[in-house]
Parts: sequence; structure tokens; C-alpha cells
Amino acid sequence: MARNSPDREARRRIARMEAKRDLRRQQLVRRKRDNIAAGVAIAALVAGSVAVQLTVFADNPTPSQMEQVRQGLEDPAAVPSPSSSANAANIPSPEVAADKVFSGTIATNEGDIGVELDGKAAPQATAVFSTLAKDGFFDGKTCHRLTTATSMGVLQCGSVDGTGSGDPEYQWGPVENTPEDGLYPAGTIAVARGASTYSNGTQFFIAWKDSTIPQDTGGYTIMGKVTEGLDVIEQIAAGGVEDAKSQDGPPKIPVTIKSFTLQ
Repeated sequence: MARNSPDREARRRIARMEAKRDLRRQQLVRRKRDNIAAGVAIAALVAGSVAVQLTVFADNPTPSQMEQVRQGLEDPAAVPSPSSSANAANIPSPEVAADKVFSGTIATNEGDIGVELDGKAAPQATAVFSTLAKDGFFDGKTCHRLTTATSMGVLQCGSVDGTGSGDPEYQWGPVENTPEDGLYPAGTIAVARGASTYSNGTQFFIAWKDSTIPQDTGGYTIMGKVTEGLDVIEQIAAGGVEDAKSQDGPPKIPVTIKSFTLQ
């Protein structure tokens, strides 16, 4: 058998080198593709985690949501921390309500509810809600959420669009006058919020029965109480929620605030 010529051997070496280069290029392309895919997966995981946290913590949590917190978000690192500890410029100063007690009426399509807001116990919250009431913010707003759980019964109102959404430009803190034992007696008026203790907004809830709410994420500001007309809310609660199989959702009896007046 004839030996390979030098030219033929050289061509074979060049071919082998080019094959190796092609293999390295293919491996590099695969690594880049795998890295991109991994990055997308991580981003999706993070986004999903945030979505879960926002869903679980949004506004006033229900017992079932808090159970999800206990089961899936017990890692302190998974519990969102306040993104800010300062209020926006459009948030009223607590001095507006410091050492003052406001009394008035929440007039609804289902009846009037007498209320009292205590600026001594919760000056920042009382300053916010007395100002919103004075400006007519609550006129025409709805009470979008009713909870009828065994350990918790509240009616929540004041969402900017009636769906439970908040105004990202109107968030404030801190949480004030929150019960360490998590007990919100019947007639309590408290501030709903999101995940952060500086995510209070325009929403509030009224406990229509003694309610126990876990304080895992900082609790909820008690800013006042119902002085008369609690039976109005009890009748709304007796109607249940729109979904008869649920204990949390829009009340079956629609509730609209006609006016919220304070003196």
C-alpha cells in the first residue's frame, strides 16, 4: 500500500483542526443557549415568587392566604421588607390628627354607620383618612371584599377602582396601634395594606365580629371603631359573598359608600 503523500497528510491535519474548531464553536453556542435558558428560568422563578408574595399579602389577608404564608413563605428571606420608610409628599402629616378624635358617619346604600377615628392612638392613619374623607375621596367608592371565615369577619372598602387595587402613588406608613395578640374586636376600623408596613393606602376594613388576624408581617393599624350601625355590616355579612362556596370575595349584597363625613 502506498504511503500518504505529504500534501494529503497536511490536508488531513487541516481538516481535523477545522473539525475541532467547529466542535468548539458548537459547544460555545450550546453553552450560551443553555445560559440564556437558565437566565429566563430564573427570571420566571423570581417573577413567580413576587407574584405569589403579592397575591398572598395583597391588602388584608384572609385565613386561607395566611395559611399559604405559613406553609410556603416561612423563610424570613421570602417575606418582603419595606421598600421605603418615608412617605410621599402628598401624604398628610400626622400632626393633622395628633391628639384629636374625629367622629362622623359612613353613609352607605345599605344604611349609615357611625364611626370614630382616634388620632391619639393612630395619628398618621387618622390624618390620612380624615383628609381623604374631607376631600370626598370615598364618595361613590365600594366595599369590594367580605370575609366570613370562622375566625375572621371583615368588610373591606376604599379601593380606588372597586377591585381591591391600590394607588402606587399613595402609599404610606408606619403601622400603628396594632394588637400584639392579633385580636381585632367587632367594630374595629383598621387600615388594609400590602406586603410592606409602608404600603398602607386608601383601603380600610371593619371587623363585623371579633376577628383574629395573624401578625406575621407587622399587623394592621387600628385607627378607630364603629359607634353605631354595626348591624348594617352584620346584615351585609349575613348575605355572604358572591361565590357561595367561598368565605372571601365580593359581598353578594353590593355596598357603595355615599359619603364619609367626619368632624
